[in-house]
Amino acid sequence: MKEKCIYEIESLYRDSFKIRSFEFGQGEQTLCIVGSLRGNEVQQMYICSLIIETLKQLEIENYIKEGYKIIIVPCANPYSMNQECRFWPSDGTDINRMFPGYDAGETTQRIADGLFNKINQCTFGIQLTSFYIPGQFSTHIRMMKTGLEDIEEAKHFGLSSIVVRDPRPYDTTTLNYNWQIWNCKAYSLYTRACEQIDEKTAQEAKNAVLRFMFEKHMISYPFSGGYKSEIIEEKDMISIKSKKAGILKLNVDVDEYVQKDQTLARIYDPYTHTMIETIQSTCKGKIFFVHAKSLVYSHTAVVKIKKEI
Repeated sequence: MKEKCIYEIESLYRDSFKIRSFEFGQGEQTLCIVGSLRGNEVQQMYICSLIIETLKQLEIENYIKEGYKIIIVPCANPYSMNQECRFWPSDGTDINRMFPGYDAGETTQRIADGLFNKINQCTFGIQLTSFYIPGQFSTHIRMMKTGLEDIEEAKHFGLSSIVVRDPRPYDTTTLNYNWQIWNCKAYSLYTRACEQIDEKTAQEAKNAVLRFMFEKHMISYPFSGGYKSEIIEEKDMISIKSKKAGILKLNVDVDEYVQKDQTLARIYDPYTHTMIETIQSTCKGKIFFVHAKSLVYSHTAVVKIKKEI
């Protein structure tokens, strides 16, 4: 294993901002895994640490094949992580909305540029990321339809679901989208947690990434198991939204099967604890996403359901 500082910004008042990478194997950039781009993505950083721990042992036992280089960046935003801020503390910008970056731009643009210049030549890219709405997901691979996506390759992760969607205008500045523009086969991997570590789904994600490495002949140690992946169009997902704002109490959990008209959640007045809304399922299916915060606004996606046909 080689540990490197792949980007650094000098600071006047504290230690320099540094992005560290961990490299395994030799040859052309085959796979790059990026963890936390935001300051609250603790689970994503933790999954990278589990992968690094495993690859260190595989490297000692000569299970990493010759001609393949694997690069892991556990955290690309240590400053926000230290400040416990999801976005850049000084201006609230999101590094994952700054790619491919600009070396003479604002701080987050320069960080995106410095990182992307080091990882834009890889064949495969995996971003461990979180959703823009705070919530918990069923572990899955998510892909954008850029015309360069390869859904068949995504099946090698062995996760139960692969979600595909049409890109929106703001997606053009994300890491995943720009990886694809640079002819990299890019995948976003979502798990249940973000700010807190969920050990079960962290291990599930780690095993999925290692299974992908084995299937693509980067490592010779077999990581079997997994599922036959189901392809899901995001537009076909049933999103059930709140009508009222208040304190949210969920009655269901991720990966739970529900029936039509089943009570999914209730919303209470935050001052009087009077129940002001009952949220019910509009279909039969499996819970794919639940809102994570105790306070919810009106017209917010509380639950997303993978409808059973």
